[in-house]
Amino acid sequence: MLIETIESIALQQTESFNIDIIVVSQTPEIQTCRLSDNQELPLQVFIRPAHETISSLRNFGVTQAKGEYLAFLDADVYLSANWAEQMLNELRANDGRIIVSAQQICHDNAPPLEKIRTFLSNVEIDKNVAFLPGRNLFMTRDAFHKIGFFPEHLVTCEDYYFTDKAAKLGQLFYTSAATYRHIGEDKEYKAMFDKEIWRGQSNIQSLSGRKVPLRELPSFFVPPAILILIIIAGILLIIGITKLAMLALALALLPVVVYSLRLQNIAKSEVAFAKVVLFYAVYFPARAIGTLVGVFKTIKIKQS
Repeated sequence: MLIETIESIALQQTESFNIDIIVVSQTPEIQTCRLSDNQELPLQVFIRPAHETISSLRNFGVTQAKGEYLAFLDADVYLSANWAEQMLNELRANDGRIIVSAQQICHDNAPPLEKIRTFLSNVEIDKNVAFLPGRNLFMTRDAFHKIGFFPEHLVTCEDYYFTDKAAKLGQLFYTSAATYRHIGEDKEYKAMFDKEIWRGQSNIQSLSGRKVPLRELPSFFVPPAILILIIIAGILLIIGITKLAMLALALALLPVVVYSLRLQNIAKSEVAFAKVVLFYAVYFPARAIGTLVGVFKTIKIKQS
């Protein structure tokens, strides 16, 4: 996936500017891999200690960069050929913008889970948003230093924390003028369940040092509430209190149904409603487990 990401960078339309690529990894084998067939592509690879967070890797990459503009990419995205050019245009189009990001797309034959993830990323398009995922972020070097670096104390949620700080200084603009495919997007529910446990581990830590807006509160309270209600329903069934068990289970399913109806409206029936319900039935408990486990230890995940 990293090779595909670099290939998409090599295909960028760059008549009026130059691009340098800095790969920061914790996998020593990358140094011996042929990452690109483009011999003219300026590319540097740095290997960092295994204990460092994603934020640490990104912050280190900035220390090695020379350009006036910075683009942060995950190692599993494929950019449209006009991505760099359009990011530059969109950032310059409005002095109030501090970070810009492109729209996520997927193939028409993508599995339902990947489509669901893509629809969720595109709830708001061609407008200012409250948060941007870290898969593709474009900004000036000066803006990066004003925001204050990525939060190295967080294992996950670093993009939310970083762009939340940025939103206090300027606009976060999500544009359809350029696109990207998330090659490593979730495609199977079991893999998603494991990843969501990992992703949820920094939920509590991400609250430190910032004012939490009302729109974020459901993401912190709904998942654990659902998990608790499911556990209560199970206990009540075991001891024979069936009616209360059904009530607890119904209350647990209520937010799943509400969120599913909202997403189904966004997806415009392109994904079966049963698949949407399954998504949230997996997502909420996994996030709750991740939040709970993350309080006590750092979770490792094997990338496939």
